[in-house]
Amino acid sequence: MARKPAADWPLQLDNQICFAVYSTAHAFNRVYKPLLDRLGLTYPQYLVMLVLWERDDVPLKDIGERLFLDSGTLTPLLKRLEAAELIRRTRSTEDERQVLIALTPKGQALKEKARAVPEGILASSACSIAELSAIRNEIVGLRDKLNAALGE
Repeated sequence: MARKPAADWPLQLDNQICFAVYSTAHAFNRVYKPLLDRLGLTYPQYLVMLVLWERDDVPLKDIGERLFLDSGTLTPLLKRLEAAELIRRTRSTEDERQVLIALTPKGQALKEKARAVPEGILASSACSIAELSAIRNEIVGLRDKLNAALGE
């Protein structure tokens, strides 16, 4: 096989950090799928539930900001969670423009079953908690730098 010129190094797929993150996200999705199927959740729905398990009865806007999702993406997802009787959507009595999202008893109960998900990810990764935390911190730091470069 012919050797690639050194000038082509930046354009080689395996040298792209974005591809490393992208392909790792796909691997995560394949590991998450059977774990989340047991809960009846998709990955984006799981993220919403994580937000609500941390803090219940929050404005839709807060969930969107936390997950970096706009309301156009979030609304259909929330409608499916509501149809599954995991959440309820209500208008704020203080500001009718604001939609509040709260867990139902069924949504609260799902939290116990969800404890198996991080354990499954930890086992599949073959990493220690410290290693995964360090990787997460590096990725979050990179995300924040990229957002700052965009003025966000």
